[in-house]
Amino acid sequence: MIYLDNAATTKLSERAEQAMEPYLKNLYGNPSSIYELGEQSKKAVSESRQIIARALFCAPENIFFTSGGTESDNWVLENAMEQGKHIITSQIEHHAVLNKCRKLQGQGANVTYIGTDREGTVNLAQLENNIVSENTLISVMTANNEVGTIEPVSEIGRIAHRHRALFHTDAVQAFGHIPINVNRMNIDFLSASAHKFHGPKGVGFLYVRNPENFGPMIYGGEQERGYRSGTENVAGIVGMGAAAQEAIEQMENRMRREQKLRNYLAERLVREIPDTRINGSTRHRLPGNLNVSFAGVEGAALVVLMDEEGICISAGSACSSSDTSPSHVLKALGQSDEETYEAVRLTLNFENTREEVDYTVQKLKEMVAQMRKEK
Repeated sequence: MIYLDNAATTKLSERAEQAMEPYLKNLYGNPSSIYELGEQSKKAVSESRQIIARALFCAPENIFFTSGGTESDNWVLENAMEQGKHIITSQIEHHAVLNKCRKLQGQGANVTYIGTDREGTVNLAQLENNIVSENTLISVMTANNEVGTIEPVSEIGRIAHRHRALFHTDAVQAFGHIPINVNRMNIDFLSASAHKFHGPKGVGFLYVRNPENFGPMIYGGEQERGYRSGTENVAGIVGMGAAAQEAIEQMENRMRREQKLRNYLAERLVREIPDTRINGSTRHRLPGNLNVSFAGVEGAALVVLMDEEGICISAGSACSSSDTSPSHVLKALGQSDEETYEAVRLTLNFENTREEVDYTVQKLKEMVAQMRKEK
């Protein structure tokens, strides 16, 4: 099997698996217990919190563990609604943000949706012009999950703070893959999910710059200092910490390897398959992301044919794979309904090889030619 769908999820790293194993078997104590077995779990959770904090250049007290990016996104937006804030977001956000915003609109929230250019970069002038008061939350993702475009996060944060507004970024696709410094990038809230950087599924975190001005998500005991009650997923948190530590240590090498292989893949596809189009930015892009359209070829059908050849790719976001409607991201980039259905996404990681890419290109050439001939 050749796995080229790392934007959907990543393989659990051996380092994360080994770190988790003791907490799945022998070290099963509840972190809230005061005896030694519980204290060991509490210490492990604390160490993972410190790892995440160091990765973002913040204090451990700013990190809250959650079930993943969707919960973290919802937590920030729910707080904005409770505080009566005007929410500004983009048209290409993940559905964790967009669907929550639509739900909040039904409850009376004021939400503005900002457009992008044809590469998926948010319109900064439009964004700033829509900040009508300091009682505003701006929510724009760090990097898009479909086309990989990296947004001008630092500038968005500067705009927000210039108007005394708050800035949240969904960094689910970005954390562990590109450098992030929440202070230099003017970020007030940041969401991430472990399974996107070779950690386990079902665990993530939320960074909050000023927790004293932020409300709880789940009420109950005093876990996460009362902000997110419920017994901690110790093994998951430990695995996330181990994966984060490894990702930060290896980031430069991984970025360089993934970008080189991604560029090789893109160049071959454009050169060898007629009427091929790259979607998203060619300059400001996640290292392993390639979103490409083959004119006259249905992306979803191509995914099925490639699967039969042992190659895993996708026709868009994994979270909306059962949705047959056009990609809201590609629509926002100005593409027609027909054009959006022609797109497929190939997302590499540092373990992929040139031989795998060569085989993938060969199979894509065969399948695209076959599908165009049968049309």
